[in-house]
Order: sequence, then structure tokens, then C-alpha cells
Amino acid sequence: MMLKNNHGIALLITLSITTVLIAVSLELRRNAGSAVMTTAAARDRLTLLHISSSGINAAMAMLIKDKKESEIDSMQEGWADPEKIIEILNDIPFEDGKVTVSISDELSRIQVNAIVRFPEGRESNDAQMFMWDRFLSYFIFQDDLFEEIEPRTIINSVKDWLDSGDDDAITGLNGAESDYYQALDPPYSCRNGQLTYLDELALIRGITFDLFYGHEEQPGISRYTTIYGITDSGAYEGKININTAELPVLTALLPSGNEHLAQEIFDYRQEKTDLEYIHDLSSLTWYKHVSGRSDITIDPELITTSSNFFRIVSVAKLREMEMTTTAIVQRIKDNTSNKWKCKILSWQTE
Repeated sequence: MMLKNNHGIALLITLSITTVLIAVSLELRRNAGSAVMTTAAARDRLTLLHISSSGINAAMAMLIKDKKESEIDSMQEGWADPEKIIEILNDIPFEDGKVTVSISDELSRIQVNAIVRFPEGRESNDAQMFMWDRFLSYFIFQDDLFEEIEPRTIINSVKDWLDSGDDDAITGLNGAESDYYQALDPPYSCRNGQLTYLDELALIRGITFDLFYGHEEQPGISRYTTIYGITDSGAYEGKININTAELPVLTALLPSGNEHLAQEIFDYRQEKTDLEYIHDLSSLTWYKHVSGRSDITIDPELITTSSNFFRIVSVAKLREMEMTTTAIVQRIKDNTSNKWKCKILSWQTE
């Protein structure tokens, strides 16, 4: 009887050990599989980062080459031509994955910080404020959702947000300093200095979520504004490249009552014959050559025909994964080598 009991106990022990070993083996296999997948994902993400970075570097090389060849910047140049960009990218071999790149002129956008004259940071820039009035009016005209927006409230509040005189006195009758924002829920303070990120604009009195970010198919003002453009002296000239500005910005540049001419100016820049652009955009007053528009004068304090600030968007794809890298770069001349290079001002990867 004792022998049979011992045999039964030994069998139970054997079964228990086998069960434990199977469970441990399955867990080890699961962990190993998870580790392999994690390692593969990390490897692919690193590969994507290299691919997207290659796109950024290729774009910077194009911009440097362009600076050596031309004093102006326009939509007629290679950096703005998607087909030319593809040709450059085709010379970069990737065993796996691919990259697409777009380049846009950051000075095609309105420089928010230019409303106040920095580095002093006290006085307003009247030319910029008048342009903002036309800019905001464009959006109000385009969409009934914005019909109750008060451009002057926004403009004065932006000026108060930027200037260094907190609570001295609000601009006009409807500006806003810290006491206004402290009364909100949740409360926050006025910056009283330069914007350091664009989304901060959405915190300012009068700027609604839809106005800033857009809604449905209508882009918001964030698409046409920028915090970049500072000069070596610490000032923002606020000059917009008339050769690259999009339609809402062109509309804001034109004198009041002439906003409807923006489309004609926009189309004039793009005119081609046999795939060649036919209009010279090097003069600051080339827009006067648009048929019947010689009497129009845009404030020269507002425009330029060149830029050294650009936005590069590089999208890398590898199997089912995708990574988007956005870089803001500035072309500068190296004091030592006297050669042009691109300085990275901002780098964001998603």
C-alpha cells in the first residue's frame, strides 16, 4: 500500500513540475516574442528617423545651393517645385522605406511679433497693425462663423500681450493685460514679451479656437502666421515675401479697397509658357505689371522678395510606420568660412 502511495506522489510531483515548466516556457516565449517585437519597432523607428533626417538635410542642401545662385526667393525656384525635390530625393538610396519632402518660405507668413517694435518692446508697428486689420477682415468675409469677431479687439490685445508694459494701460478701449487673463478660469498671465511658440496666440483675447486652428475645410490664421523672422539686431522687420505669400496674406498686403486684386497678383506669379515662367519677380514693385494695376502701391515697409527662413516637412514611411519631421531653418553665412549654411531653429518629430 505504501509503495502505491509513493508512486502516486511521484506522479503528482512529476505532473506539477511539468506543468510549471510548460508555463514558464510559454511565458519566456511570450516575453521573447514581445522583446523581439519591441526591438523591431525600435529599430524601425530609428530607421525612420534617419530617413526623415535625410530628407531634411537634402532640403537644406537645396536651399544653400539656391542662395548661391539667386538673390530672390519665389515659387518659381527649384526648392518650391515638388518635381525637382523628388529628383533630388531619388539620388538618396534607401534599402527600405521612402521619404517625401516639402519646403515653404516662412516669410510668406505674417510675423506675429512684428506688431511691436523689438528689442525695445514698447511701441506698436502701425503698418503691421493695419495689415492685421485687413488680414482678419479676410477671414470674417470668408465665413459667417467669424462675423462677430472684432479685429480691433484682437489687434490691440496682441499688442498688449507682446509689449513690455504690463498693466500700464491697455491699448485702445479693448486691449487686454494680465488683469483680464487673471479673471479667466483657469487664470493665466500676459507674456509681455515675444511669442516663443505660435499656439500661444490662441490664448489672446478675441482669438477663438476656430479662428486660430480653422474648422471643416477652412484653415485658421495659424497657417498664415509665424513667430520666426528675428534679425541679428533682435528686431522683427515683419516684411513678407510677396513672391511666396499665400492668398489671404496677399490680400492683407494690398491697400484697403483693393483686396479683390490679390487673386490676379497670385495668378501672375504662376503664369507659364511652354512650362517656363514668364514673369520676372526680382523687383519689389513687380506687382504693378499686373494688367491695369500700375496705380496700386503696397507699403514697402511690408514686403520683400527674398527670405532666409524656411519650413521643411519630411515624411518618412517604412512598412506600416510613418514619421513626420518638421524643421524651421535659417540660412546664415558662416563668419569663418564665409559660406552659407542652414541653422536649425526648431525640430519636431511626430
